[in-house]
Amino acid sequence: MSRTVLITGATGTVSGALITALHDADLQLRALVRDGSRADGLRSLGVEVAVGDLDDPRTLPPAFEGVRDVWLLVPNGPRAPENNMNAVWAARRAGAERIVRLSVVGAAHDAPNRSGRLHALSDRETERCDLSWTILRPHWFMQNLLNEAGDVAATGTFSLNMGTARLGMIDARDIADCAARVLLDAPDRHHGATYTLTGPRSLTFDDVAEQLGHAVGRPVGYLPVTDEAKRATLLGYGVPTWIVDMLEEYARAYATGWGDFTTDTVETLLGRPPRTLADFLRDHAAAFGG
Repeated sequence: MSRTVLITGATGTVSGALITALHDADLQLRALVRDGSRADGLRSLGVEVAVGDLDDPRTLPPAFEGVRDVWLLVPNGPRAPENNMNAVWAARRAGAERIVRLSVVGAAHDAPNRSGRLHALSDRETERCDLSWTILRPHWFMQNLLNEAGDVAATGTFSLNMGTARLGMIDARDIADCAARVLLDAPDRHHGATYTLTGPRSLTFDDVAEQLGHAVGRPVGYLPVTDEAKRATLLGYGVPTWIVDMLEEYARAYATGWGDFTTDTVETLLGRPPRTLADFLRDHAAAFGG
């Protein structure tokens, strides 16, 4: 009988790509969602839908029943360690065997941002949970550029408070493919491993603008802005203050060179190089007005 894998964060970018990556595997996929009425797309893919909320541990036992593997992705926010704790506890109570957890790049007790420090707490708990575990720490998502697609399409420019930051940005589809590889392998092959995942090159946002121009067939410019200007824009769009604060902390760290590195982990896990920025932009050119 095929084993059951519980996918948390099932409507998000990485978990959605993971479901696609695992779709043809001999697995029973179960998605944890807060609102079952909005999960018809998952059901159409043959994914079992379980309703539960990581904020409320009382809702979790039915979702975790019979689960062997847990893909654990918790929302970025001040309750992230609590959400992780609730999921780990539910997994242990249900007799699950393995947790594969999505963390963040640079998660550590002394990370220069609260998200990294909160994720470090959850990483440590996962390492001590008495289950087989693997932690993935991906770099900045190329998919974050889609937040700027409207401006690029309308004005041919995009604005970020990143200065001259250089990042080893990664396509979220590669993160999902790495997660799928870990989940399809035997638990002992990756037990105790923490994998830092990056793209193939460290790039500036001027590099991004140049490659965007090639993808859409017209010049694109990158306009560095202040933290205050970007903060006002995000708040104007209704982004929660906690998230705006978190993004500002990351931007300040990246502007100092904190994200200027790459690893060969994706190629080691998948046997192929990670997708390039050009690959990502070609696949999403229409979003940017191409």
